[in-house]
Amino acid sequence: MKTLPPDRTPVTMSEMVLPSHTNALGNIFGGTVMAWIDIAGAIATKRYSRSNVVTVSIDYLHFIVPIKIGYTVIIHARVSYVGHTSMEVEVSVDAENSATGEIRPATKAYLTYVAIDEHGRPKKVPPIVAETPAEKKKLKEAEKRRAQRLEFRNSL
Repeated sequence: MKTLPPDRTPVTMSEMVLPSHTNALGNIFGGTVMAWIDIAGAIATKRYSRSNVVTVSIDYLHFIVPIKIGYTVIIHARVSYVGHTSMEVEVSVDAENSATGEIRPATKAYLTYVAIDEHGRPKKVPPIVAETPAEKKKLKEAEKRRAQRLEFRNSL
């Protein structure tokens, strides 16, 4: 199976916050942001694995700033770790005030997906190869997160 570099996977999505996305205060529903994060992560892992994928977990999600009606939400996703059948994706979300041009980090999450075959069974994916010092550092951090996820799963 051919190895792939992390830069094979980036996804950037932009969404405009419409009235249907917001609560009575004019802030976006957290579930809407979560759905967009999941879509960006799925695109990145499908692009990487050339396979259908299913979401297995989202590590955590903290909303740092409110995302208001009329803002543009910018979502960046990239595969950060690959196991045998699973892939971790790092997703960051920025909120852009379209009136001022100010862009602020809104949230960041790590999601895990599993590649599946045509029968819905886990499917092997190509290993990821970190080439630059920055990629190697990110890969080591991802390996630590994976170990923590496995420890948590085994404690259930």
